[in-house]
Amino acid sequence: MKNEEVLLETYLNHPVIHWDKTLNTSSEHKLIGEEPLLIRVEGEPYSVVMRTPGDELAHVAGFCLAEGIVDTPDDIQILAYCDSTDSNMVAVTLEEARKSKISDLLKRRGFISQTSCGICGKEIVKDLYQIINPLTDDTQIGTKAALGCLENLSRHQPMRKKTRASHAAALYTPNLELLSVAEDVGRHNALDKAIGKLFLDRKLAKALLLILSSRISYELVQKAARARIPLILAVSRPTSLAVELASKLNMTLACLAEGSGLYIFCGEHRLKR
Repeated sequence: MKNEEVLLETYLNHPVIHWDKTLNTSSEHKLIGEEPLLIRVEGEPYSVVMRTPGDELAHVAGFCLAEGIVDTPDDIQILAYCDSTDSNMVAVTLEEARKSKISDLLKRRGFISQTSCGICGKEIVKDLYQIINPLTDDTQIGTKAALGCLENLSRHQPMRKKTRASHAAALYTPNLELLSVAEDVGRHNALDKAIGKLFLDRKLAKALLLILSSRISYELVQKAARARIPLILAVSRPTSLAVELASKLNMTLACLAEGSGLYIFCGEHRLKR
């Protein structure tokens, strides 16, 4: 599998004028980068996502896993930039056996990604119940220790410290060993990148706990479910559709509570007091 990474700056310096209610002063702020990424599958455009440059190959691998295009790294024959000088286009070529297995999916044209922000509804969730098997891993972790991972997420967000504008996703083992972390302007992208890194390294099976800087939307539950990650903790609350989907798939959702502690919405059996 061809895999060559292109490194880019993930933020830009930009002059600003600060008015402090009395006078103007000039300074320079760091702005998080945002550019389109075209994902091509079998030579055809599949999706365009707005993301922060960096970790493109991991991003696309995680995206393809979430979409059902691949199930294992062995399904990918080639994963590479379309142009060595342009990191905004990534091409995926599948193994013949996988291509035949998902031929109906690849025939779709003008397709809007089912894991992109803003595409949701009861019918899609009903379909997902049939596509994704409920999670069976009921490994328990300490509630206090898991909360500590959530409260310390900012320690793993260097881009946020510079720009104050990034989302993050972090993945941990049952022993709360940090496996992978990624930042991006989009919360979906951050999760795809974090998952994609482990997927390509064949370490995704070690992940039990997902920590998110954002709210928990149904798309993020779907991505976690496809990666077989049963436990999600986030800074903000989940949506009703996210809780409905997670409950059906035997997942655990919790977020920071007002004051202190956690609000646990479903799957409380995985969090031991």
